[in-house]
Amino acid sequence: MERDDRPALLSLGFEDEELKELGLWEPVIGDPAELAEMYVRRSKKKDTLSALREQVRRMCAQASKEEKRIRHVWFEQKSASKSYVRREEFENATAAISQNGLSKTLYVYKTSRLSRRGMGQVGLLLDAFEERQARIYVVAENLDSTKSRMVLAILSEQAREQAADIGQFTKLGIDANKAEGRWTGGVTPYGLHSPAGSGKLARNPKEYPTARRIAEYLLDRKTPAWIADKLNSEEIKTRHSKKWQATGIISLAHSVTWAGLVANREKMLDENGKDLGKYHRGGTPLLNKDGHPISLGEGVITFAEHVKISAILAERAQKGTSIGNRTRGKRETVALLSGLLRCARCGGAMANGGVNYRCYARQVEGAASCVGVSTERTRVDDAVTSLWINHVLSLRPDSPTIHKIAREWLSYQDPEKEARKAYVSAALESAVSREMQLQKERFVLNRINEATYEYLWRELNAQIASLKAELEELSREADLSPLMNPETLIGIWEGAGIGGQRALLRAALNGITLLPSKYRGDRTPILDRLVPDWKDKESQRGNEEIETAFEHAQRKSPFSPEAASL
Repeated sequence: MERDDRPALLSLGFEDEELKELGLWEPVIGDPAELAEMYVRRSKKKDTLSALREQVRRMCAQASKEEKRIRHVWFEQKSASKSYVRREEFENATAAISQNGLSKTLYVYKTSRLSRRGMGQVGLLLDAFEERQARIYVVAENLDSTKSRMVLAILSEQAREQAADIGQFTKLGIDANKAEGRWTGGVTPYGLHSPAGSGKLARNPKEYPTARRIAEYLLDRKTPAWIADKLNSEEIKTRHSKKWQATGIISLAHSVTWAGLVANREKMLDENGKDLGKYHRGGTPLLNKDGHPISLGEGVITFAEHVKISAILAERAQKGTSIGNRTRGKRETVALLSGLLRCARCGGAMANGGVNYRCYARQVEGAASCVGVSTERTRVDDAVTSLWINHVLSLRPDSPTIHKIAREWLSYQDPEKEARKAYVSAALESAVSREMQLQKERFVLNRINEATYEYLWRELNAQIASLKAELEELSREADLSPLMNPETLIGIWEGAGIGGQRALLRAALNGITLLPSKYRGDRTPILDRLVPDWKDKESQRGNEEIETAFEHAQRKSPFSPEAASL
């Protein structure tokens, strides 16, 4: 008959002969006063097993000295300082004494091995043991809880303070490695690995081709669910030989590390602000002192592609729901005028009904809410396209709408530049704030001497000047001449895709109202039933200025008013 703790003893590396010598070979039963539990813990795998075996030997020697027999050895690798970490083996060891009454003594090697959460946890444990006439014996410090409770309390508080110090030094080391662009450990994103001793990320030859396919699908605006289904249909497995799921694809899409950059992520906190030991998904790139993302080595995607993928997923987000809220994506909008087209009867939104646009209130709430309006979708889309092109060509070059359209288009086409501009703006604001704080420390509070102030001010001023120069370069106005040329404008529209076209429409339109037909079979041209609400009703060029150019564009475009009115 084997002991229940034999797997734990073998995992510690004990040989059968030594287990027999230590009295840990055969199961032990008898009077609880003559039996004891032993708890062994290591914080990390790097703690050597040889040291743990030596702890077991010394605790066995103490038990033999007290004529106790070890009923069970409880071993686990868990933190003793984090309240959110549940230590199952510790709970089992204490329950065997305080709840089940199987033994009367719990052996631990040091107070820090018992707990690093202070007297708050240890005190309650001692109270429970006293009710059972049981005790804790700390071998290294030679402490018996029945005789040295106050000393044990002091040492447990000291262990808690040490845990805080260890946490600070660990965080300092991690932050330093991140600042130097070194991989701090953990699971690498799919498609990447960290060669031993390199401290950098590199492409995994086995995973990279599939990972790159996923990236290209995302850039091609395929949904995570579609990508997962595609890979599963080809019987391509994950790193752990599992089937792909949309959530896994989404995690990759939001991962800054997938782009080969150091991630700066926020920690999860409970309602009381206590650390839960977890991080929010995704994060943002960690920036160096010059405001540039810090590289970790190779990535599956570039930073520009990461920004573009994030923009695509954010475009599909539904605020206040789980859809698109950094977790999931929704089906991409296929209707050009969703959110822009309005019902003339009730003033409410028109919804995509497949081949038609229909009044949403009529569709959802019935005729009692609104009689409703409906029309063929492609017919209205073509008409609005014609209206938009005509309107943009009618605007003067100094029109605010022209500039807004340019910004919208550049943001859609070059999201990396827009993201970089936001980062630089934030970094500049932070640097100016630090400069004001530095002046306060020197001239108001007089906490730093003149030499230190001069050195810090020069460094900070150089950083501010560099950020201002970069922001000025990023803010340079785009060339608006393509928006003045009919052929180029039509080319921009046709190449934008639904997402881009919607962005262009939103830059120029507040909304557009669809008037109801006069009767069934009404042949009124669709352009006569559309009432656009343009954001820029002035700053338009005269008809004479644009007539020739627009007529030329109409002849080459499928979106002419004549075509739309049919």
